[in-house]
Amino acid sequence: MQFTKMHGLGNDYIYIDAINQDLTAYALDRLAIALSNRHFGIGGDGIILIEPADECDFTMRIFNSDGSEAEMCGNGVRAFSKYVYEHGLTDATELRIMTGAGVIKPSLSVENGVVTQVRVDMGPPRLTRAEIPMAGEPADARVLGEPLEVAGQTLIVSCVSMGNPHCVIFIDSLTDNLVHGVGPQIETHPVFPARTNVEFAEVLGEHEVRMRVWERGAGETLACGTGASATAVAAIINGYCQSPVTVHLLGGELSIEWVEGGNVFMTGPATEVFSGAVHPSLLALAIR
Repeated sequence: MQFTKMHGLGNDYIYIDAINQDLTAYALDRLAIALSNRHFGIGGDGIILIEPADECDFTMRIFNSDGSEAEMCGNGVRAFSKYVYEHGLTDATELRIMTGAGVIKPSLSVENGVVTQVRVDMGPPRLTRAEIPMAGEPADARVLGEPLEVAGQTLIVSCVSMGNPHCVIFIDSLTDNLVHGVGPQIETHPVFPARTNVEFAEVLGEHEVRMRVWERGAGETLACGTGASATAVAAIINGYCQSPVTVHLLGGELSIEWVEGGNVFMTGPATEVFSGAVHPSLLALAIR
């Protein structure tokens, strides 16, 4: 099995061309666990499959490092777009990619055959409790500045879905205890039936926030494109920021644009690290 390791601001995945390779022999959840292991495998936050699509250019499927399947990944879709262009699967610079969160539309900036930036139409944010999803009533209300009891304390949360759930908490300073101690408890809090990604954000100015993320199924990652998008939307709705918002992540910066009632646009880089072939002994762990 051939693979390519790529990352978007350090949010790293193992990309597998499932158009020209047959993966039917493998249990994809176990394949993700085996390949993503940073000590005994290739290492990554998960695997991303490039698959064909009937009404779009491609289908993107994402499996987290714990084997769970995710709907969407903003950093992943930028690297996905770079992969399909630079590996000759398309010569288009305007793409339509089917994901578990619906159709995502990246626009590629190309210089001398190299994709330097990707601006992604992430679609509209979903803002109601039912859309996130989050338990409670009324189901059609927004969750903005709502108290949540967790880890023996009350946190004020705002929730947004970018096709996957996000719980955003604005705080005065980012700490390891919040991210690693509280983050996992919010991820699995019973109020979130599909679990949730958790963003801790510090407002730096009218157009600037700093964020760390505890990702559902992967733990803390260096960046999260959907999380940056959700955080920017929450910051704008709560009156902390105005569009565009620069989101500072551990792995770098993303630019997020959003006007209420419209779609979210995310712009950032993607990087290819290396390609190789998976040894049969590692693949044997995922045979059905």
